[in-house]
Amino acid sequence: MKKLPLVLLILSCTMLTACGGDKINAHNEKSAYRSVKMIKNHLQAEMRVEYEMSFWMIRDAKKDNTEFLAAVDGKKAEEIIAMGREIYEKRKAEGFAEYQQYKTWEEMMAKYDRDRIKQGKAKSDVKENIGDPKMGNRDVVYKL
Repeated sequence: MKKLPLVLLILSCTMLTACGGDKINAHNEKSAYRSVKMIKNHLQAEMRVEYEMSFWMIRDAKKDNTEFLAAVDGKKAEEIIAMGREIYEKRKAEGFAEYQQYKTWEEMMAKYDRDRIKQGKAKSDVKENIGDPKMGNRDVVYKL
């Protein structure tokens, strides 16, 4: 009888682990974004930007929600990146202006990696200098 709670605990932990996984759950838009975020947080640092950019390329290419969700549902990070590459190649061949400045997918990803690093540094600079009187007034005034 004492083994029953232990068995139930192990079973429920197994179920929770199996439900998370490394695939996008795109049953609806909210679950898709949630699983993309979870997967991204578990990826190696060098793959995160490539994964995120690929996901948003797919989103941009597939305007219809149903079509978009069907395209990403059940996909692993590697599959999303491959789909992003295909979209990049297709758009570059079609003359998509944003992609013409890059010779390759790798060059574009390297640029976005550098931009992301700069964003991180800029945020930490702001945090470090908030109380610094030399930096001036950093209050934000919204005109409503």
